[in-house]
Amino acid sequence: MSFSADSTSPNPFHMCNICQKVIRKKDKGVRVPRPFSSGPSAFIPKEEIVEASQVDPLTEQLLAEAYSPSGQVDHLTQVMGLHPHYLESFLHSQFYLLRMDGPLPLHCRHFIAIMAAARHQCSFLVSLHVREFYRMGVCLDWLKGLQYVPQRLRNLNEINKLLAHRPWLITKEHIQNLVKTGEHSWSLAELVHAVVILAHFHALASFVFGSGINPQVDTQNTNGFQAVLISNYCTCDLASDHHLDRDLSSSSPETTDSVSELEALMDRMKRLQEEREEDEASQEEMATRFEKEKKESLLVGSGDLEDEVMPTSKVSQFVEDATFGYQDFARRGEDNPPTFRAQDYSWEDHGFSLVNRLYSDIGLLLDDKFRTACDLTYYNMASHEDVDTTMLRRALFNYVHCMYGIRYDDYDYGEVNQLLERSLKVYIKTVTCYPERTTRRMYDSYWRQFRHSEKVHVNLLLMEARMQAELLYALRAITRYMT
Repeated sequence: MSFSADSTSPNPFHMCNICQKVIRKKDKGVRVPRPFSSGPSAFIPKEEIVEASQVDPLTEQLLAEAYSPSGQVDHLTQVMGLHPHYLESFLHSQFYLLRMDGPLPLHCRHFIAIMAAARHQCSFLVSLHVREFYRMGVCLDWLKGLQYVPQRLRNLNEINKLLAHRPWLITKEHIQNLVKTGEHSWSLAELVHAVVILAHFHALASFVFGSGINPQVDTQNTNGFQAVLISNYCTCDLASDHHLDRDLSSSSPETTDSVSELEALMDRMKRLQEEREEDEASQEEMATRFEKEKKESLLVGSGDLEDEVMPTSKVSQFVEDATFGYQDFARRGEDNPPTFRAQDYSWEDHGFSLVNRLYSDIGLLLDDKFRTACDLTYYNMASHEDVDTTMLRRALFNYVHCMYGIRYDDYDYGEVNQLLERSLKVYIKTVTCYPERTTRRMYDSYWRQFRHSEKVHVNLLLMEARMQAELLYALRAITRYMT
C-alpha cells in the first residue's frame, strides 16, 4: 500500500513523525520492515488465516450475521475463527451482553463499550460501536465526547480507568459512590451489567492489539466518524506498530535455533510432570515462589516501556484522565495491596453466583467462555502431536493473574519460570497491561516454531485471564458493599 505525507494525496492515510524518520533512515540504506499487511491481521498472512480456519465459511457468516455487532465477518471474527469452538462461545456471550434483555438500554451498552475500548486507544472497537450508534440513530451527540453524555454515564469513568489499568484499587466505596448518587445513581443490576461490558472490552482490546487486527474500512462510509478516524491513521497505527523507529535502532535479537527452543520446552514440560509426581512442594514453598514470580514480573518489559511517549490517541474525546495507566501491582519500595487469594474469593465459588443473581444468565455464558478458552486443545505443539498442553495453558493464565496480584494456593509458580521464556513474558505483559504498545516484533519474538493459530490461542487465554481478573476485583468490591 502506498502512502504519502502530502495532505493533498487521495490516499486516506497520512504519515506520522515516527514513520517519516524511518523513511529517512531507509533513504540512508537502513533496512525497514514493512509495517502493514493487507487482510484481517498485520501479524498473520492472510492466506494462513484462510487455510488454517476450521470453521465452514457459511457457518462463520451465519454466526457473524446473528451475533457480531457489525453483522458481518469482520477481521476480528476471521482471526478468532481459527478456533471455531471458542468463537461460538464468544459471540453468544457478546450478543447476550449487547443485544438481549438486560438492565441497561441498548445504546448505553454500546457507549460503555466505546468508553472501555478508548482507554486503550482501540480505534477498531470504537469504530465498530460508533457504527452501532449510527445504525440505531439515537443520542448521536454523545459521539462528540464525554462532555455530551449524561452525568450518570460519566460517573463510570473512575471505575472504567481502575478496571482497565489497576483493578486492585477498586473498593466498596467506589461502588457506593455509584449506587448512592441521587438522581444519577445506578442499581446494582445495572452496575454489574456495566462492569461486565467494561471488562469484556478492555480484554477484547488486548486481543485486537495482540493479534494485530487491521482496521475495518467502511466502504459504504455509513458514518463520518470513521472517516475522521481513518484519516488520522498512519500505516504504523494500522499494524499496531508504534515502535518501528525504536525497533530499527535496537540490537538484533539473539539468533537461537527455534527448533531447539521447542525441544527444550517439551523437555521442561516432561521434567516438571515427573517432578510433580515424585514430590509436591509445601504450601510455604509455593507461597515463596508466587512472591518471587510477582516481584520478577516487575522487571519484565520495564526497560522497553517506561517513560515512552505514546502517539496521540484518535479517540481522546471518550477518555478522561488519559495519563492514568497501568502500574505494577507490586511496586519496588512501596506499600503494596495485599495479595488477592483465590481461595477467599474465586470466580467459581463467589463471582459466578453474584453476577448470575444480579444479571440473569450472563454468569453461565461467561463461565462457558472462560472454560472453553482454558480447556481448548488440539493435543499438539508446533510439529509435535499427542501432547498434553494443560500445564502450559495454566501457566499462561496464572501468570496474568500473578501480575494482577491474584494467587492460587494449589499452583506451583515455579512452573511459570520454567515454561515461559522472557520474550513470551514481555509479550504477555504488554498485551495484557498496555496492549496499545504491542508490536509485530514482540509477536514474532516468541515460539517461532509454533503455528499462528497457536499464538492466537495464547491471545484467547490472555484475554480471558485478564477479563476474569478485572471481574474478580470488581465483584469482590460489590460483595463487600452488599455485606
